[in-house]
Amino acid sequence: MNRRHFLVTTLGATVFTVLASRTFGLNPPAPEKKIKKIVKTDEEWRSLLTPQQFKVLRHAATEPAFSSPLNDEKRDGMYVCAGCALPLFTSEMKFNSGTGWPSFFTTLPGAVETSLDLKLIYPRREYHCARCGGHQGHVFKDGPQPTGERWCNNGLALKFIQA
Repeated sequence: MNRRHFLVTTLGATVFTVLASRTFGLNPPAPEKKIKKIVKTDEEWRSLLTPQQFKVLRHAATEPAFSSPLNDEKRDGMYVCAGCALPLFTSEMKFNSGTGWPSFFTTLPGAVETSLDLKLIYPRREYHCARCGGHQGHVFKDGPQPTGERWCNNGLALKFIQA
């Protein structure tokens, strides 16, 4: 590879990452309250999670659409991370997106962190639990008001606690 090709490719990748960050809101304001991180080995996570939860939370797998009972959950309560029980959403934030996954129009403040996901070539905004780093899902700009966002979550990554 010649130097010109290398420089053009590097510059292009840098510009793409910066523009994607701005477009997909990957630099949100810092949370008001700092959440203490939980760090565990894969073996420790395996002992706490089902094999399917481990794949979703620790390796960003996606469960099949319409497979989660949480998709149809309508009771009042709280949705917490299945890995560490950090509250992520309230039932008031949930809506029926018709996509087959539990969907929310916002999160609890500081509960999640986002990153750029390029696994499907086009950029997507992925989000994780702010405490344990467990993969939850992706954010899309096709949700209801007041945010216009759809926080599309894997049901396996959540536990529901009835109010």
